[in-house]
Amino acid sequence: MPEIHQASRNITLAVTGANGSIYAAEMLRALAADSRVAHINFVASENSLRVFAEELSLSGRNDLAEKLLGAPCAKLRQHIESDIGANIASGSYPTSAMIVLPCSMGTLAGIANGLASNLIQRAADVCLKERRPLVLCVRETPFNRTHLRNMQLAAEGGATIFPAVPTLYNRPQSTTEMAREFVNRVLAHIDLPQPGAYQWQPDND
Repeated sequence: MPEIHQASRNITLAVTGANGSIYAAEMLRALAADSRVAHINFVASENSLRVFAEELSLSGRNDLAEKLLGAPCAKLRQHIESDIGANIASGSYPTSAMIVLPCSMGTLAGIANGLASNLIQRAADVCLKERRPLVLCVRETPFNRTHLRNMQLAAEGGATIFPAVPTLYNRPQSTTEMAREFVNRVLAHIDLPQPGAYQWQPDND
């Protein structure tokens, strides 16, 4: 892992009911392995639990994060979606960045319109009001006009819209490799570049 070159980070990772749970799994593994990340606050929505079961054959809530990692992680704290009294629901808690991966259109709508009706929406709202990085990795296609309006609203509020679109120019050999490279790009965006991430090298004329 890279040497620590900045203050340790507190990262919030929220997972919603859009498909693409492999992205969330790879993100959690990258954060757990990164020595620059001191704390991971993990929130899985109710709808995401069904997606995890269908896509990764993982069931249950209490030990979901440990199942994704394959082992306990001391810096990980898992929250339930209904716990609006969690640390990340307060602006006084020093969250360095929040990533919603994958981000459903319902969660996007709630964040874009300031509903703050559950912990994921509230934590995202806190990031926006405190002007902290919020990355929404939306996962839907095609987009309708309401989706596009909500993305514009969220972007105007300060969020980064980062669609879960895999790269192909690095010639990935598996879905896991595709997901991992996408995670590398998201983490680079919040100033946590990962070792081994693909970097485009144009031909020199």
